[in-house]
Amino acid sequence: MNTIQYKGYLGKFDYDPEADIFHGEVINLKDVITFQGRSIDELKTALAESVEDYLDFCREEDEEPEKPYSGKIHLRLKPELHREAASAAAISGKSLNAWISDTLTERVKEIR
Repeated sequence: MNTIQYKGYLGKFDYDPEADIFHGEVINLKDVITFQGRSIDELKTALAESVEDYLDFCREEDEEPEKPYSGKIHLRLKPELHREAASAAAISGKSLNAWISDTLTERVKEIR
């Protein structure tokens, strides 16, 4: 997946060879923010302009812009996994939240 970022908003994009253009959309929002360009530089500019337009629109409408990530996630786990994760956290001397955060951080680094 090809991605670019502006002010914390993550845009996923693809290239359409028939139209000779990159097109993308900000992901993980209910609101729709799209952008396009003929080069990566144009695409980055278009993402920035689209996000700024969205933020301006929200200000004009006196609405809070949707934030791409709040830092909070809600998980549903099987009770057995919940118990095992809580035990692993306790053994490592961490809260369950800290243990999950550290574990996810490690996994994300492995993937990159």
